[in-house]
Amino acid sequence: MGLAAALLFLLLAAPAAFAEQYTVGDSSGWTTTGDYQSWVQGKTFTVGDTLLFTYGGSHSVEEVSKSDYDNCNTGNAIKSYSDGNTVITLSNPGAMYFICPTIGHCAGGMKLAINVVAASGNSPSTPSTPSGSTTPSGTPPSGGTTTSPPSTPSGAPSTVNYGFMVALLGAVVGIMS
Repeated sequence: MGLAAALLFLLLAAPAAFAEQYTVGDSSGWTTTGDYQSWVQGKTFTVGDTLLFTYGGSHSVEEVSKSDYDNCNTGNAIKSYSDGNTVITLSNPGAMYFICPTIGHCAGGMKLAINVVAASGNSPSTPSTPSGSTTPSGTPPSGGTTTSPPSTPSGAPSTVNYGFMVALLGAVVGIMS
């Protein structure tokens, strides 16, 4: 019976193991040359996933409100990070906004907007733009190019088949009885 309890614990803890870690900007990291609007395309950020920001000493990361994101305002950060290897756990569903507070970097496109969905959600991964507003602020700087996202996005999250896990648990408990 102790083994069955241990297996039950492992199966219940398994969803946390399926959380995805997204490296912002992939191999390029958090830089002034990144196109973060394109980077989010095709990705679904789910509660429990993490964002890994990798960056050099001239950069940092600030989590900000939508208004501060839109205006590149660095005076009211919700959270600030400057360790060069920042991991942010996506704890709640909803829109999240990140900017580099170094002067000129946010205005040059070093900003990221994502939408976090609940673990069972299938919502789009980018926050919607309110009607009457302009193109999302993640547009590359003037003269930049926008590339299409890959057909199979890197870092695509794994899915968990809970029905299979429950059936497996039932079989294990049945065998143990």
